Amino acid sequence: MAEMRACERCGTAFEPKREHARFCSARCRVAWNRENWNRVNPHQQRWGSENWAEGASERRSEASALGWAIIAMRDTTERLGKVRASDRPQAFAVIGEAVWWVTIVDATLFRYHPEAYEDTLAGLPAAERRLTEGTFTGLRFVRNRMGYYADHADFIQPRRAEDAAGADWTPISEWTWQSLPLPTVESLPPRGQEWEMSRYKAYQDHLARRTIGMAFDRAAAFLTLAARTAEGAGRPGTPGR
Repeated sequence: MAEMRACERCGTAFEPKREHARFCSARCRVAWNRENWNRVNPHQQRWGSENWAEGASERRSEASALGWAIIAMRDTTERLGKVRASDRPQAFAVIGEAVWWVTIVDATLFRYHPEAYEDTLAGLPAAERRLTEGTFTGLRFVRNRMGYYADHADFIQPRRAEDAAGADWTPISEWTWQSLPLPTVESLPPRGQEWEMSRYKAYQDHLARRTIGMAFDRAAAFLTLAARTAEGAGRPGTPGR
């Protein structure tokens, strides 16, 4: 049975898409932020309008930080086409770094720019939206387990030399994600086990047996578009908008 929660703003029961979701929609998340701004940011109430310029500066800094994160993510994913396949340690390290950057940018956009994130998802065709959401969920499974519970080689199938002439120069973006057995989740609490198994299913459905590059191309393209939407709209969730 799907887990249901009560939205912390409107009380509506909803099925969370992410483990730490607190609101039923981006609208409720933004409304809660506006309504509770002074309570969670008492210095804004104390200093009043004279501190607004400082707040605006902080928002510009946040936008700048997001911009740099997008650049770092794109630089890392583009390196997948440049690292020599024969350098296995370097290749695995770059793939792990790409997983980290993609999932951290995704989490940042989802948390701080929910309207832009949801609007960008809503603009995709239904099948592409499901594929995009499944790709991110699968990558979160990789992030949680690769290097901790499983080796990089357990997740990644390099392209063998017999598959193509000159495979040493084949971009590692053409390597594939391996199909994995059920993970061991007994150490997690019951709810954590459910979330980890949902991430595993997404990995199997949307990443396994597909190329590394396909997943990162889709993820980076979506996050770049969502960041542009956020930049064009200002900072969703900021009081006074």
